[in-house]
Amino acid sequence: MNRRTLLIQLLGLGAAGVATPSFAGGALARGSFAGRQGALRDKTKPFEPLLGPIPLPTDGLTAAQQRQHYARIAIQDKLVVPKGYRSDLVLSWGDSLGSGRFGFNNDYLAFQPLTANRGVLTVNFEYISAKSWCAGFEEVMGFSLPFRALIDELSRRGGSVDAGSLPAGDALLSNVMSVARAALMDLGIGVATIERNAQGRWLHQPGELDRRITGLSGLKKAEEQLRTTGPAAAVFRRQQRMGYNDGLGDRVIGTFANCAGGQTPWGTVLSAEENFQNQVVEAVFADGSSPSPAECPFRFDGKRLEGLGNPFGMAGNKYGWMVEIDPLKPQQPPVKHTWLGRFRHEAVAVRARRDEPLVVYSGCDRYGGHLYRFVGTAPIQDPHDPANSQLLENGRLEVAKLQPDGTGSWVPLLTTTAVAPLAPSHFERFGYDQPTLVPHSNRNRAGAEKIRSDAELASYRNRFQTLGDLYLGSADEQMGAILIDAHLAANAVGASPMARPEDTELDPRTGDLLITFTSGGADAGGRADPALFHGPSGQAEWPYGWVMRLQDQPGNPQVPGGKFSWRMVATGGLPWEGGMGFANPDNLAIDKSGNIWMVTDRSTTNSELDVFGNNSCWLFPAKGASAGKALLFATGPMESELCGPCFDQTESTLFLAVQHPGEDHGVHQRGDQEFQAFQLRDLRNQSFSQLRQVPLGSNWPSGLSGRLPRPGVVAITRLDGAALLG
Repeated sequence: MNRRTLLIQLLGLGAAGVATPSFAGGALARGSFAGRQGALRDKTKPFEPLLGPIPLPTDGLTAAQQRQHYARIAIQDKLVVPKGYRSDLVLSWGDSLGSGRFGFNNDYLAFQPLTANRGVLTVNFEYISAKSWCAGFEEVMGFSLPFRALIDELSRRGGSVDAGSLPAGDALLSNVMSVARAALMDLGIGVATIERNAQGRWLHQPGELDRRITGLSGLKKAEEQLRTTGPAAAVFRRQQRMGYNDGLGDRVIGTFANCAGGQTPWGTVLSAEENFQNQVVEAVFADGSSPSPAECPFRFDGKRLEGLGNPFGMAGNKYGWMVEIDPLKPQQPPVKHTWLGRFRHEAVAVRARRDEPLVVYSGCDRYGGHLYRFVGTAPIQDPHDPANSQLLENGRLEVAKLQPDGTGSWVPLLTTTAVAPLAPSHFERFGYDQPTLVPHSNRNRAGAEKIRSDAELASYRNRFQTLGDLYLGSADEQMGAILIDAHLAANAVGASPMARPEDTELDPRTGDLLITFTSGGADAGGRADPALFHGPSGQAEWPYGWVMRLQDQPGNPQVPGGKFSWRMVATGGLPWEGGMGFANPDNLAIDKSGNIWMVTDRSTTNSELDVFGNNSCWLFPAKGASAGKALLFATGPMESELCGPCFDQTESTLFLAVQHPGEDHGVHQRGDQEFQAFQLRDLRNQSFSQLRQVPLGSNWPSGLSGRLPRPGVVAITRLDGAALLG
């Protein structure tokens, strides 16, 4: 029986059966359903887990109670937290921040204490959800932009335009510039001073540390341009080049596509530029230079907003880096450290141990993306010394190659490293026609070439034996070109294609690296290796994600080719199919006790994932009877993603970013809803039907019908003011 047939049957119970009181309180409201009534608090758990949209082994219900409780539920458009907790809005899109405003689609968060009840939040602003951004812009900003006129004119011109080709007095150019400028001002990084009041609520209290770094910070103020370090800076300074020159040398106008990030022991924040390819040209030539911005024209149709770098002549090779910012030094421009590589960065983990070299881990969030580590050249004297930022300016970038037996090695991205891509026949063994993407064999062309046979690959390897054969320039320029083209260079040396690695966090108890992989599968840009990423029963297609634990073997990381071991420690998916009940793990946070907090990022446009309901926050306790189990801690508003979990210094507050509420349907109007039908299984593996009421769009954070949704940051605390798991 398919979902549509099941829905018809369930609704056929009678229209009166749809509007029953069982829908009134929502699926996640305490005491709203008979199955929950009378359930006793399980004191072996650190909090009373939420009841989500599907039965879980940890929900505290018997099989009979599950069938009763989950038969008919309603999803809520709110941030739901457990009994005994509350959530308070701290900042949202459009709030005043420094000389600018709190941006759109806030993602990663980092908290640094100033006093017992005062600190700074560093916030990333990732991308523009065009539908909700346009709908709310005038109300939030107090002025309008020519959205309709721009959409209509672009539609007449095929949907896109190269702004650089338009004459100075063209009305279209003016409209493009105004919209692109506003969008880039809503992206980048923000620093906000916050205080906890007498009632225990965190509030924004503007201070001298408040500031914004946007996609255009240095456009008119050279002193606010970002600087670059490492070999790629030599490429940026090069006068003779195959491609485009933005005229800025080794400086950069700003930063955007800032997704996840991490903190250093010396007090700075590393901000990851992720999906930059939507706004500037990703492909580069053999010397590391970029094609013209005309290759990534400005596009806007009311649903997608792309090519934001085009009107400002941005060079694509200057985006996709890891950015370091010191939140406590507002006059100090951020820095892009090119030794960490250019790819679709998602998160970062920093290992800084006395008398050892600095090690930095990061993943590339794309199908077939890779896991990287940077190893510095000099040993660390004091992990807390601010001068350690200089250790990011010299080292070696490596990429992970995993084996199915749980072992692996780090392959250095050096000019001398052998070209040895994964062959197309590897995927053919699993029934996939998957080409190998490598730097184009015509080295006068930018970007990738698709190799479709082992014979083609043998010919390619005969021509290009090392990375040095693929990239041009002096020693520094050649190394810089490799780092700029890190993803394709990693493909060329046979790095493992992975399932969208989204977060990297170091376990404070063991030193192991934890990595979230959001989704197995493929797109036009690559495929996760099915020999490594598969479902609990060996399913090659498993879209629900994993969490991996990776342990570097003892040894000197300064010696190339280090070894490691790895294993999956958590698997997404439905419990009756071998998963743990969540879908698409994203960001992680590990508290001082070793408890792992995880948020999810399931696509709200993928109907296969609808069964999991709204994106959520989970806890994996480190000890006790619930150790290693997935406990549901929070669920987000409609069509949103929860991001950036972090704590205050006492771990009495969990900060979360609520990103893109209402992204698909925009503003929720009273009565706008749909009914979904699912076939579920209880603890005894008995099948039963569920009818689910789902609002369309969102009104978060106001909760008022017809009010626009706004991304924002919340602080979750216990009502008694104790530690989160106290």
